[in-house]
Amino acid sequence: MRSSPRKPRRPTVAAHLAGALAARTGDEASGPALALAGFAVAGSTSRAGTLLACVTVAAAVGGPLLGALLDRARWPGRLLAGALVLYAAGLGAVLLGLGRLPFGVTALLAVVTGLMGPALAGGWTAQLPRLAPADRMARLHGLDALTFSLAALAGPALAGGAALLLGAPAAVVLAAALVAAAAPVAWWLPPAGPPPDGATGARGVAAVFRRRPLLRATVTSVGCATAQGMVAACLPALGAGVLGGAGRGALLLSVAAAAALAATAVHARRPGAVPPERLLWGGALAQAGGWAAAAGAVGVTGGPAALVAAFAVAGAAEGPQLTALFAVRHAQTPRPLRGRVFTTGASLKITGFAVGAAVAGAVAAGTPAGALLLAAVVCAGSALSYAGRGGDAVTGVRGGHGRVSGRRSVRRRGGLRGWSGRP
Repeated sequence: MRSSPRKPRRPTVAAHLAGALAARTGDEASGPALALAGFAVAGSTSRAGTLLACVTVAAAVGGPLLGALLDRARWPGRLLAGALVLYAAGLGAVLLGLGRLPFGVTALLAVVTGLMGPALAGGWTAQLPRLAPADRMARLHGLDALTFSLAALAGPALAGGAALLLGAPAAVVLAAALVAAAAPVAWWLPPAGPPPDGATGARGVAAVFRRRPLLRATVTSVGCATAQGMVAACLPALGAGVLGGAGRGALLLSVAAAAALAATAVHARRPGAVPPERLLWGGALAQAGGWAAAAGAVGVTGGPAALVAAFAVAGAAEGPQLTALFAVRHAQTPRPLRGRVFTTGASLKITGFAVGAAVAGAVAAGTPAGALLLAAVVCAGSALSYAGRGGDAVTGVRGGHGRVSGRRSVRRRGGLRGWSGRP
């Protein structure tokens, strides 16, 4: 008796989220780990910063390319798994090269490694709809965003703990192991289905700029990421001036991450309570308020409690805003372009963060309150992309169920038809 063919394995949603959490935690740990290892081996703060910059800048470049490959792959999960393995191997190569190879060669290895970075963020999120029906996506957006908050909280702590107990190289090894551990889950992701009628992959990156709801969401999220980069440049000065030590400034990131985690968990229980576009512009304004309050804490009150509270407010606004961003991208992007849109969005945010840190670095050294006010202005300005839009924003996107605002639906109109009709 002939047995029926076995269906290919596919991970559960829980396994997918666990894999994303492991990869993103490794990613969050890799930055501090590389900086610690670079300083320990090379003995130079500038070289440690250079390694981190190489990984970050390369990730900004690699997003659109990786997204295009994911969209065209028959088995995108296997390509994603390969990117994870390459990222983990690249971290190991950078570690082995420190002190053994010329620093320029090691920096080049960091650049190549960073090209795979967007796979750890947008690459996972773009594949989530393959595992769950549309009516579950609203809750899954929140759970997916939750993994970012958890990773932001756990990654640096794990890297610091490993470096303290076992040495800086162990922190890099731990980061690489976490990333590699996610590869088996990615490998068993289901294959890509046939594209909808009329769909084409020709407008990958341009999709972000041609569709107004996507463009507004991207402008707001990148503006907030730029502000976060500015704030990151202030952390040593904030630690030294308010918290009693430059190293303690990093603790403020833990405060923000914990607040984001709590807010995201609360929002995940009622994912459709607030329309995504309101969360996007409202989150930007709330973060602006948090950074302005932080500037006041430094320049006026000078109290650590006020500074911690300000970071908590900004973090609590950031968590649900990320959930809303995922909802808009899923609802406004045809299936053949999801990989490109998500990885391009991740690349733009990485670029914004790096630019913000570079711009605010010199300002923060002299007046951290001024740099924080600049971050507040940038955050508030990013919300202007929704000014005057009213119901034309994305009010039809309720938790990412596939509806599109306005008179056209990507699902009804066949993929990309209608994408070029409006700027």
